[in-house]
Amino acid sequence: MTPHTRIYLIRHGQVAGFDQPRYNGQTDVALTDYGVEQYHRIRERLADAKISACYTSDLSRCTTGAGIICQAFGIEPTPRRELRELNIGVWEGLTWQEIRTTWPDGWQARLDDLVNYRVPRGENLLDVEARVMPVIDEIVGRHKEQEVLVVGHGGVNRIVLLNAIGAPLAGMFNIEQNYGCLNIIDFYADGRATVKLLNG
Repeated sequence: MTPHTRIYLIRHGQVAGFDQPRYNGQTDVALTDYGVEQYHRIRERLADAKISACYTSDLSRCTTGAGIICQAFGIEPTPRRELRELNIGVWEGLTWQEIRTTWPDGWQARLDDLVNYRVPRGENLLDVEARVMPVIDEIVGRHKEQEVLVVGHGGVNRIVLLNAIGAPLAGMFNIEQNYGCLNIIDFYADGRATVKLLNG
């Protein structure tokens, strides 16, 4: 088998307000009881893995779960602010319906140019890619031929996965990331990456 670094990339568990599509962004929303349970299920799924390190977004919906999973491996999660979800600016905490009603032109502008459109006081996808991917590269470089857990967000994970398969950021929503899902990516020394599991 060709030597590689394996990243178990998970999306945080279900959060409060999940029943209405909304942009939480970098707002620190709480996990539901089911969201906590999802982390325990992931810990069971990863029981046979040989995870030696964990990196997580510093938002509580990620750090809580990282702590639950890391207990099984005797390691401490390392919070990284760079792994936070996209900052959606003045839309943070609003439901999609509220945004469409209050910011109809901005909503359409983002649909028309998902990659470059930046919500006022927020980020666009290029901004997120520029802060997330150097951290992923750093993790892969630091943990050669090891298995590493990364706990992130729907948007962040999609960007990592798109980079892994060499797809453009415009394909962001061609990839699903359910709450509490597991992705597995193998990174090779020559720069190649293979997605072994997606939204599992």
